[in-house]
Amino acid sequence: MTLIRQEDLIHSIADALQFISYYHPVDFLKAMGEAWAKEESPAAKDAMAQILVNSRMSAEGKRPVCQDTGMVVVFLKIGMQVQWGGEMSVSDMVNEGVRHGYAHPDNVLRFSMVTDPLGRRKNSGDNTPAIIHMELVPGDKVEVKIAAKGGGSENKSRFKVLNPSGSLVDWVLQEVPKMGAGWCPPGMLGIGVGGSAEKAMLLAKESLMEPIDIHELQARGPSNRKEELRLEIYDKVNALGIGAQGLGGLTTVLDVKISDFPTHAASLPVGMIPNCAATRHVEFTLDGSGPALLSPPTREDWPDVTWEASPQARRVNLDEISKEEIADWQPGELILLNGKLLTGRDAAHKRIADLYANNQPLPDGIDFHGRFIYYVGPVDPVRDEVVGPAGPTTATRMDKFSDVMLDQAGLFGMVGKAERGPAALEAIKRHKAVYLMAVGGAAYLVSKAIRSSRLLAFEDLGMEAIREFEVVDFPVTVAVDSRGNSVHQTGPAEWRNKIGKIPVVPE
Repeated sequence: MTLIRQEDLIHSIADALQFISYYHPVDFLKAMGEAWAKEESPAAKDAMAQILVNSRMSAEGKRPVCQDTGMVVVFLKIGMQVQWGGEMSVSDMVNEGVRHGYAHPDNVLRFSMVTDPLGRRKNSGDNTPAIIHMELVPGDKVEVKIAAKGGGSENKSRFKVLNPSGSLVDWVLQEVPKMGAGWCPPGMLGIGVGGSAEKAMLLAKESLMEPIDIHELQARGPSNRKEELRLEIYDKVNALGIGAQGLGGLTTVLDVKISDFPTHAASLPVGMIPNCAATRHVEFTLDGSGPALLSPPTREDWPDVTWEASPQARRVNLDEISKEEIADWQPGELILLNGKLLTGRDAAHKRIADLYANNQPLPDGIDFHGRFIYYVGPVDPVRDEVVGPAGPTTATRMDKFSDVMLDQAGLFGMVGKAERGPAALEAIKRHKAVYLMAVGGAAYLVSKAIRSSRLLAFEDLGMEAIREFEVVDFPVTVAVDSRGNSVHQTGPAEWRNKIGKIPVVPE
C-alpha cells in the first residue's frame, strides 16, 4: 500500500492551477511559434504575435495568460493500492486545492463558476466545484491530469450521433465554420468517437490533454485509421482559411486529436471540443513521496517573437469621438484607443436591458451616450496593478442586447472578441456604429494599456460589474464597420480562396 496524504493532493492541485495560469505547455509554444513563422496573413500574424508575447510576459510576471482562468477539469487515475491519509473525500480534496489555487495572494485568479445555473447564477466565490472524473486502476500511485477550461472554447463544443455510415470528416467541416472565432483559434480540436453520448464527449475532453504532435505524425506518416483521419481533418480545417482569431489565415488548428471507444452497432456518437489559444493543462503523479514538482518552460522555449503596434495604426481619442469619425474606419484597420472606455458583459447587459424595459433609470453616474463599451471580466489586480489581465470575452453573447445598447443607451461602439451575429450586424449598420475586436489570449499584454480603473455600477456582479477604464494605445481591429461589413466574413473567405482547397460558395 502507498500512503498519500490529503495535504499532498490539495497542495499539488493548488500549485498546478497556479502553474498553468501563467505557463503555456512547451509543445504549444513550439507549435504556435511555427504557425506564426509561416503565416502570410498580416492580421493573423499580428494576432499570433500578441498571443506569444503575452505568453512570455505572463510567465515572467506570473500572471494569467487569459482573464478567463477557467473552470477546473480533473482526470484522476487512482491506484487500487493507494491508501489516503486524511478524512476528506477525494472530491473534497480536489476542491480544496482549487480554493487555495485560485486565491493565491500573489496571483489571484478569476472566479468564474456560478451556482444555481438556471436561477440566480450566483458566483461560488472560490471557483469550485471542479469537474472531476475518477477511475480506479491497478497500481499504487495517483495520476492526475488537470486543466483550466475557458468558457469561450467550451461554449463551442459539438455533439451528434451520426449514422454508422456517416463521415466524421464531413461533420467536422460542417461544424467548425459554425463555431466562429469565439474559441480563440488557433488551438486544438479534441474529437471523441464511439461509446455513448456522454462517453464521446468525455473522450473528446481528455484528448485535449495530449501533447501537440501533428508535425511528427506528418513526418512519419499514419499507421492506422485514426491517424489518417487526424491528418485529413487537420489539413481540411486549416484549408477553411478561418485563421487566428477568425481573421483569415493559414492556421486555424495546431493539432487534431481523436480518441475512440467501442459503440453500439446502430450508432456513431461523435463529440468535438476545441481548446483555445490559452491552452492550460498539466499532468503529474503522486507516489507518496510528497507534493508534485512541476518544471516550468525555459526562456529558450519561447519563440523569438516581438510585438508592437503598427506605425500605420490610427490613434483615436474616445473622449472626443463622433459618428463622422467612425464612418471613416475600414474593416481590418488597426486602431489604438485612448481615453475613457466603459466595461460590461452578460449580466450587466441584461440588467441594463431590464431597466429600459421597465422604464427605470440607469444607476447614478452611468451614461452610455457617445461611449464605447468593452466586453470584459478582468482578473482582480495584485501588487501595483491597476487591473489584472483583461482580455475580451466572446461578443456574440451580447448580440441580443446590441440594438437596445446602440439605440436607447446611445453607444457608438463595442469592443470584444470574435465575430458578431446577424442581429448585431444589422443593429450596427442601422445605427452607424462600429464593433472593434481585441485579441483573445493576450489578456496580460492588453492590460498594460489600461492606466486606471474605477467601479461605476453593479458591484455585486464582481468581475461583470460596469467599470470605466482609462486606456492608452489600447490595440484593436475594426471587425465591423459602420456599414455592417464584417472582417470575420471577408477574411476567411479571402484566405480560403487563396489556399484554394475548398471553394468559396457565394452567399
